[in-house]
Parts: sequence; C-alpha cells; structure tokens
Amino acid sequence: MVVKIKGCYVLKPSTPTLQGSLALSESDQVGTVSHVSIIYFYRPDQNFVSQPDATVNTLKDSLCRALVPFYPLAGRLHWIGGGRLELDCNGMGVQFIEAESDSKLDDLGDFSPSPEYDYIIPTVDYTLPIHELPILLVQLTRFRCGGLSLGLTISHAVVDGQSTFHFISEWARLAKGEPIGVMPFLDRKAFQARTLPAGNTLGLDHSELDRLPLLLGQSDNIEERKKKTTVAMLKLTKQQVEKLKRMANEGNDYNNSGTKRGYTRYETVAGHIWRCASKARVHRNEQPTAMGVCVDLRSRMLPPLPQGYFGNATFYGVARSLAGDLVSKPLGYASSRIREAIEKVSNDYVLSAIDHFRNQPDLTRFQDLHALGIAEGNFYGNPNLEVVSWSTLPIYGLDFGWGKEIYMGSGTYDFDGESFLLPSPDGDGSMVLTLCLQVAHMDAFKKHFYEDIILHKLYSKL
Repeated sequence: MVVKIKGCYVLKPSTPTLQGSLALSESDQVGTVSHVSIIYFYRPDQNFVSQPDATVNTLKDSLCRALVPFYPLAGRLHWIGGGRLELDCNGMGVQFIEAESDSKLDDLGDFSPSPEYDYIIPTVDYTLPIHELPILLVQLTRFRCGGLSLGLTISHAVVDGQSTFHFISEWARLAKGEPIGVMPFLDRKAFQARTLPAGNTLGLDHSELDRLPLLLGQSDNIEERKKKTTVAMLKLTKQQVEKLKRMANEGNDYNNSGTKRGYTRYETVAGHIWRCASKARVHRNEQPTAMGVCVDLRSRMLPPLPQGYFGNATFYGVARSLAGDLVSKPLGYASSRIREAIEKVSNDYVLSAIDHFRNQPDLTRFQDLHALGIAEGNFYGNPNLEVVSWSTLPIYGLDFGWGKEIYMGSGTYDFDGESFLLPSPDGDGSMVLTLCLQVAHMDAFKKHFYEDIILHKLYSKL
C-alpha cells in the first residue's frame, strides 16, 4: 500500500486546561504501558465526498474541543524511577496526521490485520524519550475509492479500553454538534486512595503476579518471542457459540465456585480458544500453561468507581492449568479455570494487589513492554495466551458526521498469543476472534477451532 502524508499537525486543547502532574494508579503502571491501536473504516456519504476539507477541519476542531474535558490526553508521560510513571498535564497536544492512499478499501478484503495497517495507523517512535511522545496519535487516510480509515494509537498507561472508547464516542458527538454525554471523571484518587489498613495484607495469594510458565526445557522465552507470527480472523456463528455453551455446561461438574450457574459466552469461548491453542502447539501433558483474563474493576470495587472514571481500571487475572488437563477433560474444565480467575478479582483482592505493587522497589517486571521491543515483562505467547473481550465496550456505531463505520478492530498485533473477542456488529449473536499465533501453529489452531465443535456432536451421538 502506498500512502502519502499530506499533513502532520499538533492539536492542542481549544481553551486553557489545568496544568500540573497527575499521579498514576498502580493499575495504570502494570501490564501494558506502551501504546495500543484501533482502526475504523468508513464509506462516507456524499457530503464528505463533495466537501472533504471542511469535514476534516470539523474533525480537527472537534478533537481540540474534546481535549478540553479530556485534557490528560494532551499531556506527556515521564519516568520517575523504579519503573514508575507520572503524567504531566502540560497541554502539549496530540498528533494528527492527514494522509491519502492510491488503494481502494476493497483491496483490504475482510480487513484482517496485516502489515499494510502500518501505513494507515500512526507509528510511535520509541527511540525518543518517553516525555517527547504524544499520548494520542490519530491518522485519517483517504482512499482512492472515497473511503476513509481512522487509525488511533493511544498510551495504555493513561487509559484502558473503556476510557478509550468513552473518549472517542464523545469526540464523535462533538464533531456532529452534540453535547458531551458523560463527562470524564479525572480524579484518580478515586482509585489511588483505596488502601488497606496498616499492616493488613488480607493474606491473599497473588500467584497471577508470578512469572508466566515457560516451555518445558527452556529457561527463558527469548527464542519464542523471535518466531514469526501471523494473524487470523475467525468467526463463530450464534449456533456455534450456543453449541460451545452446551458443551461447557454439560454436567457442570468442574465448577469450583459451588454454584451451578451456567458458564458465560466469554468463559465458554475463551476456554475453547485455550484448549485449541494447547492442541495446536502440541504441548506435552505436563506442560504448564496460563491464560490472561482482563477484568474491569469499575463495578467490582466497593463502592464502585464513579461514572466516567477515566484511566485504567482493569486487572489481569490469570487462569492456569496443565495442558494435559485442558485437552483431556471436557470444555467445562477450561471454563471453570477461567471463571475461578475472574471471580478471584474481588474488591479485597484488588486492594491487596495494589498494596503489593506499592511495596515493590521496581515495577518493570510487572509491565508488558512488547511494543517497545524489550524482552521483559510477561509474555502471553507459547505456552500461554490472553483473550481480551470487547463485548461490553461501545466499539460500534462511531459516527463523526459522515456515517457509521463499515469495520472496526484492533490495529496491530505485536506478539504470539494476543487475541480479542468481538461481538458481531450486526448484533446477531455471532462472535469474531482476532488471534495472533506463530505461523507454525495457526493452521492447526484453525482446524481444531472448528472441528472440535463438529466432532463433539458426532461423539455425543455414539
């Protein structure tokens, strides 16, 4: 894909905003602290085609106005020692790139993430000091057919998925001349101030903070990080999802929570993905494996975080098992391990984890820096993976005044084992898995992903 940059601008809040340092919570500073990307594709209406410059100016102007209530996005991060970050709210602004391509949207096929996305999603230059890097970068690309892509790259140390889509949706409202629906709640003390009583650790185990399993016989994951990966988009119909739920809930004998509550769509499908990955990777029975589970804390804290809390309010639980147990036991076993990891993330557990992080002299080992090219932090590649669900996020229907998107998804995939589960934009009950795996394992994964559903039906009839 040939993409020509027409302009690169620094956009600042349209009116003066509060200045000064904003302390980040422990939730902001563990896990992924580099930038993550999302992308939207559009086929604009005739108004955009006839007046593209006016529409782009409206987009830029509304972004400047959105940066007033969301002013932390116009700041800059800096290291303060011990692997810790602080946000300087200095109004330096965000980067906005205007580009055009000779390609057509149809050239992108089903919009599966590919290396060509690198040309239509802003790139972060990590060779620069972190205090020079924008928190948010935006690229609007016009295609020869009249289509558009809107690529956004945003620092995960400042916002999580819920806050990212909150900002984008409010920006879109402003672009259409509508008022902001929900103002961001920017005081992170609502999260930071929650501490345990002095000397009280609650005696809770934090095994999810330990290093993730390595392949048997290996002392590090350096070689696994180097292996070539590929990305696939795999759809499950509503009927296939329901079939998996029935498979997981057969007997429900593996539910360790003491209840017969049926497994959720996420617990079911994520368990299926975990099992298929272990099969595709041909793990030995005694191989330990882990699956990362991203849990939203907003409603789990006591009291719940304020509406519009803007920042990171997620916590990674970790489900663990031996590969032999995953593949030999029914799907319900994998789902039970995932449910146990999710239910473990209670208010007391989170407070205990925060206390644990605050007592660490250095947070580096708890940070995923894969996008920085650093071989440190947790690695969810072989023999592990992570399955992040976007099912509860307001990801669809983003209209800046030129119509709703025809596709949205995560932008780039940096490492083996990274995956996202998205609901169908049609609301028909189907789901889409976007998965990054080593090239050597992808074909086998696809085979198990679909055949295991079919074969279960055959076996159940015998």
